[in-house]
Amino acid sequence: MSERLDASIAHSLGVYVHWPFCLSICPYCDFNVHVFKNVDQDSWLKAYAAEIQHLGNLTDYAHPVTSVFFGGGTPSLVRPDILEGILNEIASVWGLAQNAEISLEANPVGLDRPLLEDLKRAGITRFSMGVQSLDDEALSFLGRTHNAADAISAFALARDLFEYTSLDLIYARPDQTVAAWTAELTKALALAPDHLSAYQLTIEQGTNFGKLHQAGRLTLPEEDVQIGLYDITQSLCHDVGLVAYEVSNHARPGHESRHNLQCWQGTPYIGIGPGAHGRIDIGGQRHASIGIKQPAAWLASTSDISVGHGLASLERLSNEEVFEERLMFGLRLVDGVSFSDIFKNTTVPDGALGPAKIDFLIGAGLLEDRRDRLVATRSGRLVLDRLVAELLIA
Repeated sequence: MSERLDASIAHSLGVYVHWPFCLSICPYCDFNVHVFKNVDQDSWLKAYAAEIQHLGNLTDYAHPVTSVFFGGGTPSLVRPDILEGILNEIASVWGLAQNAEISLEANPVGLDRPLLEDLKRAGITRFSMGVQSLDDEALSFLGRTHNAADAISAFALARDLFEYTSLDLIYARPDQTVAAWTAELTKALALAPDHLSAYQLTIEQGTNFGKLHQAGRLTLPEEDVQIGLYDITQSLCHDVGLVAYEVSNHARPGHESRHNLQCWQGTPYIGIGPGAHGRIDIGGQRHASIGIKQPAAWLASTSDISVGHGLASLERLSNEEVFEERLMFGLRLVDGVSFSDIFKNTTVPDGALGPAKIDFLIGAGLLEDRRDRLVATRSGRLVLDRLVAELLIA
């Protein structure tokens, strides 16, 4: 793992800021998103500031924020001065490390050089573009409002301006072949991103795709095809120097997503905004926070002086729950999870991580025991949810 990441993890603190608005809702998306219209962004800045102040009063971190991730939704719809205002509030409450990673998710639509320059001046250091596909027919199927030419042009501008760039792609789409995906991924890699997130399409309940799937009108590729698509993804990315460091993420050394890595390694992150999740330490105990989901209700709550925040819940996690999260997220990483880290300030549930169970899973080719680290193999990462479940039961 790169020095950039090793240095940041030791004293890391992340902030996730959720912007819940998009120009339209994609048929596969089950995130907390709403159509962008008549949004008073100045009021939202005041609301974000109120929640930041509230969570600052709850927490007492001795080191500054090392990563901020603006996610959504489509945060590139936010005015640059609003983004800068949010960063200033974060800096005033927790401090902002000089080399902090400031990520922004973006949609290719509406991006031009003046806007990107304004975003950079506002403090954005890492630009993550949700391209999803470079095939126009697939983009239409995915409900995207841009075409491949839009994405290529916008990403070229971002590459010129930002030190760290990332592309998001969705594959394992209905009827997609290994040959077609190979051609599409090769085209994407030719854009020379520093980081690539390649996610297999999943069907989520409540989405338009979920309804089509339930009606028998949408089916995903067979499992053997999905495995073939996954394997060619690993191979092509490796060949151009994008090293796999997590199940779906690849990066040039030193360009891994610091914010996501911190979350997977179990370090604290503060969730700001509607429906945002956080893991924060209060009085030495890890707590889970969740924001009010509906944007209007969240905005009203944070704007109410008698409340001053938009949290729907804030609950202390048991030591067993902390252990389970560290195991589940840590095994997503190619480097796996450290036994010394996973046992620190946690309680192992009865029967979990039994030596006989670990030996069996190693023998089955799903796990590796690398001294102090437990690592999921390539085969184990393909069935990670089932693997973690096996490790947690007696």
